[in-house]
Amino acid sequence: MELSPGSAFPDLTLPDHAGNERRLSDLVAGDPAVMHCYRGWWCPKEQAFFRRLVALQDALEVSYVRVVSLRVDPPPVAAAFRAGVGACWTFLCDPDRTALELLGLRETTDTVYHPYVPAVFTVFPDRRIHAAYDGYWFVGRPTEGELLGDLRAIQRAIRPDWSAPTP
Repeated sequence: MELSPGSAFPDLTLPDHAGNERRLSDLVAGDPAVMHCYRGWWCPKEQAFFRRLVALQDALEVSYVRVVSLRVDPPPVAAAFRAGVGACWTFLCDPDRTALELLGLRETTDTVYHPYVPAVFTVFPDRRIHAAYDGYWFVGRPTEGELLGDLRAIQRAIRPDWSAPTP
């Protein structure tokens, strides 16, 4: 599957951290989104990146931006990690690895747990990918500035009232 700028991120339906079936298009709900695929709670690189996202979550919330994280953990593990890092957004769970195979994001260097390659996508409300980041090496993940720049570009493109009204 092609997950590059301009292509559509699939409309996945998976259980969330509470075990409820959730559809990605419902989670995005007409707003720009950050779609984040991650290795696991045990990875120090993931913990560092989650700290970045958690630091941004209030700003993203008031900016009408959704965040969704995706991992192969079952809901109880995802819920515990979500609570532990202080995240308020939805974690989707793919313990059967069906989405992992569909997306083609299996990290091939881990032959025991078969996790996701760390990847981040900024997406338009229609799930069209604006930018894709390969986070296999930590510095390949987006910085806070890059995320905000991507989301500013998306907002500017979709919001007819982007510029403040003037007399």
